[in-house]
Amino acid sequence: MARWSYEEIDEAFAKFRAAALKGAKTGNWRDWANCFTEDVTYFEHHYGRFWGRETVYEWITKTMTGFPTDEMTAFPVRWYSIDVDKGWVFAEVMNRMSDLGDGKMYEEPNLTILHYAGDGLFSYEEDAYNPANMGTMIKAWIEAKKANKGAASG
Repeated sequence: MARWSYEEIDEAFAKFRAAALKGAKTGNWRDWANCFTEDVTYFEHHYGRFWGRETVYEWITKTMTGFPTDEMTAFPVRWYSIDVDKGWVFAEVMNRMSDLGDGKMYEEPNLTILHYAGDGLFSYEEDAYNPANMGTMIKAWIEAKKANKGAASG
């Protein structure tokens, strides 16, 4: 029998998504970091492994408040699945850049795995994506941003 209900895990994941959106909008990642246990393990395939909520908080704040990652304004979830028996969430999360008004959406997916630990908290996160594709998308966004500035001033 599962330790937690689907509803409990789903509610924690909804809180996690809302906290990520708040972090992207405000630059304050405290609520997002507080979605994890104090002894969380976070594995980000490009940046490495981090242990502990405060370490994750410091890393995410530093990473997401500098250009161009501070221009990631939303992380919509395309799909997710909850394995109630394991307490795991699997999701495709889009990393979406701010809207430049050019009619294009600049975003790139990552796959996220979360391990639920109870009490609304996750004890593990793993994010995997193709850094080359992410870099290409960000580069295209930067070039479009420069082009839009030139067009606006011309």
